[in-house]
Amino acid sequence: MRPDKSLTSFDIRLYRHYRIVHGVRIALAFVLTFLVVRLLDVPEGSWPLITMVVVMGPLSFLGNVLPRAVDRIGGTILGAALGLVALQLELWSLPLMLLWCAVSMFLCGWLTLGKKPYQALLIGITLSVVVGAPTGEMGTALWRAGDVIFGSLLAMLFTIILPQRAFLLWRIHMADFFTGFDRLQQAGLSPNLVERPRLDKPLQKLLNDVVKLRALIGPSSKETHINKGILEAIQTVSRNIVCTLELQINAWWASRESHFVMLNAHTLRETQQMTHNTLQALSRALYEGSPVPVKRNSEALAEIVDELSGLLKDREPGNRYEAHIYGYVWLSLELARQLEMLSQLIARALRK
Repeated sequence: MRPDKSLTSFDIRLYRHYRIVHGVRIALAFVLTFLVVRLLDVPEGSWPLITMVVVMGPLSFLGNVLPRAVDRIGGTILGAALGLVALQLELWSLPLMLLWCAVSMFLCGWLTLGKKPYQALLIGITLSVVVGAPTGEMGTALWRAGDVIFGSLLAMLFTIILPQRAFLLWRIHMADFFTGFDRLQQAGLSPNLVERPRLDKPLQKLLNDVVKLRALIGPSSKETHINKGILEAIQTVSRNIVCTLELQINAWWASRESHFVMLNAHTLRETQQMTHNTLQALSRALYEGSPVPVKRNSEALAEIVDELSGLLKDREPGNRYEAHIYGYVWLSLELARQLEMLSQLIARALRK
């Protein structure tokens, strides 16, 4: 899919209720698969249903289901081949058949700890299903293997119809993250408050929410072919800015005297406004699928970084509240740098 695809209002509504959509999709897929199995009178008809649920059930996104289905088909074919050989060997010698199964399961166990554990696991599962057929019943074994492949293909088909894409959900949640971060930043550093607000729980929730998005990185990379390292870096910097904001709020409210000094610092108020503008630009860019809003803000953000750097260089030692004030200035500079880095990373992710 194109990473710069603009999100429509329908997309946003759909992905905000993706669990309901996923449940409806599986329900329809199960009913339709059941009707197909009954109408075609498929032998061992429970296996397509089981396979369809196993492939589609735990993973709702196209970037997850298609590789999982391909792995299942590959593992099924190899497992079925090993099982058919085992059934043939059983006609000649049971010990030889058991030795073959032991070697096959050793291979399964060894491959399970490799790069494709699911496919390796399916080799063992399919082998177990096939050798569970009555002795010499090659037809039953073949039908079971074929049913598993049939169920995997049906799962791929139902997933492709109005597919759910992890990258679109990731964009929506990241946009929500920047919006929520902006609200906490304005609440924590508001010039209209006389007492420090209690933001520990909202900050922790914001951090937990962005950490959960790591699960979407793998399928998002597969769907869009965006370098996984770029998405990982966005996640890392996003976590860092939450920690930076928490420290910033601590420095902002560290003492009454330093707080009044910072309230009257024109550059710091401009920095807070620029942070607000940058967060809005990042959120808008993720919804629109275009890095243009971020690029428009980059030059102004770079100027703020230079201005804050100058404040640190020109500081006058000996001020009683210097640690609090310049600690806040340094954290503002660090936050501006992190937002600049996020702007560059998101612009790269949304590039065609």
